[in-house]
Amino acid sequence: MIAFLGLGHMGTPMARRLVQAGHQVTVWNRTPHPNPPMPATGAASTTGTPPGTGTEATGPAPGPGVVPGARVAGTAAEAVAGAELVITMLRDPAAVEEVLTSATPRPGSLVVEMSTIGPDAVSRLRSLLPAEVGLVDAPVLGSVQPAADGTLTILAGGSGTDLARCRDVLAVFGTVRELGPLGAGAAMKLAVMSALVPAQVLIAETLAYADTQGVDRAALLDVLAGTPLGPLAGRLRPAVLEGPQETRYALGLAAKDLTLAAHPAQTLAAAARTRLTEAEHAGLATADLTAITTSPTLTPSPTAGTVPTTDATSPALTAAPTSAAPATSPGGDRQGGDRQGGDRQEGAVPNRAGAVKLNPDSVPPPAGAYSHAVRAGDLLFVSGQAALGKNGEVIGEGDIVRQSECVMDYLEHILADQGCTFEDVVTIRTFLTDMADLPGYAAVRRRRITCTPPSSTTVEVPHLFRPGLLIEVEAVATIPPHPHGPTPTT
Repeated sequence: MIAFLGLGHMGTPMARRLVQAGHQVTVWNRTPHPNPPMPATGAASTTGTPPGTGTEATGPAPGPGVVPGARVAGTAAEAVAGAELVITMLRDPAAVEEVLTSATPRPGSLVVEMSTIGPDAVSRLRSLLPAEVGLVDAPVLGSVQPAADGTLTILAGGSGTDLARCRDVLAVFGTVRELGPLGAGAAMKLAVMSALVPAQVLIAETLAYADTQGVDRAALLDVLAGTPLGPLAGRLRPAVLEGPQETRYALGLAAKDLTLAAHPAQTLAAAARTRLTEAEHAGLATADLTAITTSPTLTPSPTAGTVPTTDATSPALTAAPTSAAPATSPGGDRQGGDRQGGDRQEGAVPNRAGAVKLNPDSVPPPAGAYSHAVRAGDLLFVSGQAALGKNGEVIGEGDIVRQSECVMDYLEHILADQGCTFEDVVTIRTFLTDMADLPGYAAVRRRRITCTPPSSTTVEVPHLFRPGLLIEVEAVATIPPHPHGPTPTT
């Protein structure tokens, strides 16, 4: 029996193909679907009735999250109980680790991890699973329609023995490329996405540039069609000329994939990730990646490219917008109070003691009467950051991983405004409303802070200043010498 964990845009059609191929399948999803499939009585039920016998479900085409013929488990543990093969197709590393930690497969079974989580997470997963449980990493190339058609490319890594055990099952999904030992598939997936995703962002930026030059978008796409970028320009064309398209590869997932692939050598991918993060926080996280072509964050800034001055009161000391990351942070008082409508201090504003109060344009204005950061000598004090949108809405309500990613984005943008990176952070203080969320936050932090960790304090608090917020993080960093040229005068 096969347990399939995760019925999102990709998981649902993949699980359906397994049923159609005659496999016995038990499915489970982290978020129960409003119209879940009924326990199986047909092709892939636990009785093993073969397809085409007249017992399959009939009627209208099933909706998202519905897998006719599959048994539906109430929990992940129930799904994997008795399964010889466990397939995971989940959003990110934290989700995979959480699910497989809470629902450990039985000894002798094989886990096939098909999410995009990267080789480091695959290695961690191997250490979490019992030695008696096999593991193959097999992320896929392709989107929803290829998943339904069985024409995906599967990038598989693992031992020869484990790959042999799942080879026929993986072939149900498409063409299998066996790339080497455990982690090889995950590494290949990130390498491929590090080329494909930034190339699409590049075309979106090119279209925005063309608008400023009076170049017709359709004509530009026609010209690009005859170049090596032709296939990607063709994929973007419907979104450019017709408007939003059905989500096949969510923009937020593309941003997540580039985050996983972060590496000092990946400068173009890092720039693309910033663009995607801007668009994600502008409300396009669940839209198809092609929606990047219509992102309002691609509108050129009137001050973009301006050389910063040495006047400490000049707004040019703030970075040109690198994110529309619409979150407001709680900053000081954690016990509530009126945090709406506070006056924002634009740019870099010194006080009489020479400390410079900073509110960079790369993050939204503060939610109250405080500054996002204060530069005092060679130290940068960053106010607590929380996952709030540009209109004050909570981003990723109930999702510690999404909120943690959002907070790390804001910290990164504020640090970058003063020429800092996470490597310059000397201390971090984290506030969680539930210490049970610590593993999810820790997994995000490990991905984002890859250097030697700074000093750190994590505490549990009854609540943060707005309902739905799960985490707030503040930091102190040392500022590299003259990050913006000569030290601003006061």
